[in-house]
Amino acid sequence: MSIHVAANAAKESRPTLISIVDDDECVRDAMGALVRSFGYDSAIYSSAEDFLDSNRISETSCLITDLHMPGLTGIELHQRLLANGFAVPTVFITGLPDETTRTQVLAAGAVAFLSKPVGEKSLSYCLKTALIRRTS
Repeated sequence: MSIHVAANAAKESRPTLISIVDDDECVRDAMGALVRSFGYDSAIYSSAEDFLDSNRISETSCLITDLHMPGLTGIELHQRLLANGFAVPTVFITGLPDETTRTQVLAAGAVAFLSKPVGEKSLSYCLKTALIRRTS
């Protein structure tokens, strides 16, 4: 019984993990630093495939992913996660926003669809929304 309580206490004190997937190194690094400035832990990946191959999917509280990347796109990543039983709250970011794609990703359950450059207040709000969604 006491082991169970200790394990839960350790789990609760671990920082919230935000995973960031973007093929642009500058965006990844800047986004990771911004996420850490909000008090969250961050893990960065240069491709959807790298994230899928990681061992951190199940501990990811929120995913921030670029929409357009070589290999799997952000949409394909999101679809693959859902198909494998991982309903990770997802924030899509893109330098090429369009209303059709925005409607598509939001209908598929995304938390948000943001245009680059992403504003600090917008991202903070989206992460808070995602984390509320994750715990509901």
